[in-house]
Amino acid sequence: MITLAAVLAIVGTAALGRWQLDRAAQKQALAAAIEARGQQAPLDGPALEQALQKAPAADLVHRPVTLQGRWLAPHTVYLDNRQMHGRPGFFVLTPLALDGPTPAVVLVQRGWIPRNFQDRTALAPVATPAGPVAVAGLLALAPARLYEMAPGADPVSETSPIRQNLDMAHFRAQTGLPVLAMSVLQTGADSEGLQRDWPRIDAGVDKHYGYAFQWFGISLLMAVLYVWFQLFRRFIRPRQQPAA
Repeated sequence: MITLAAVLAIVGTAALGRWQLDRAAQKQALAAAIEARGQQAPLDGPALEQALQKAPAADLVHRPVTLQGRWLAPHTVYLDNRQMHGRPGFFVLTPLALDGPTPAVVLVQRGWIPRNFQDRTALAPVATPAGPVAVAGLLALAPARLYEMAPGADPVSETSPIRQNLDMAHFRAQTGLPVLAMSVLQTGADSEGLQRDWPRIDAGVDKHYGYAFQWFGISLLMAVLYVWFQLFRRFIRPRQQPAA
């Protein structure tokens, strides 16, 4: 029974280590695909709409865009409790009405501003040009959600400019704007009172390698302990003391 249990444990932990290596390979392939998208030619407004009709949103993440349009400043949203360089503040999101034959709108993550610790509602000034603008950036999914109370528990946060999270479908229904399914992470130098030192996408490959090392280590340790206690020690007998 001890031998069977040891074999099953060694094989099981080794299989878990192999599974983590497979996950790391998948994440590496995903990171390579995202990196390759970042090297493609930028999409303009009409090309972006066509791309969203042909491919799932996840397949377009990190694709560069260069968009022409006008800011819809009254619908600007400030996502609270967002950090940059370890400092708390707000992500500033403003919808951009795209130039083109259709009335499409894309939500742009324009950058980050610091928090005023004396007054949470006192927002740092952000310049929003009223005329035509050109925005360069990368396609992204909706901003990551943070923990919040149950939906509807805080109705003010769903309508005020300062919010904990933003749901794209709710924002579309609330504003009546034809917002596209993806947002744009604006790139370029800091400007308009905004910082844009966005973190790089981390596929988490190192984490899987770490887990694999742990599982393989446990498997090796159990093998060594089995050999020592069940095999090697049987051949080592303490010398019997001669009878007095």
